Amino acid sequence: MASLLGLPFLVLEYAWFRSEDGIGAFGGVFYWSVGLLALSWAPPYRRSLRTPRVLAAGAGLGCVLLPMLFALALGAALAWS
Repeated sequence: MASLLGLPFLVLEYAWFRSEDGIGAFGGVFYWSVGLLALSWAPPYRRSLRTPRVLAAGAGLGCVLLPMLFALALGAALAWS
């Protein structure tokens, strides 16, 4: 479920980075999120691998949302002052 929520945000984030002429400082976070979301789908669907897959999908979702949440927090801080 977390990987299905993360995929639209990942595409949106990629389009956002492309419009800004490159990935920049969040490049590592972007690549980690792509890798973790891909890793959550890669293992075979066995009951014993459910926990690592859920953890990888949750960490990937967190990495996907990190730049957007940082941009929202920065915008809120600038609007506040």
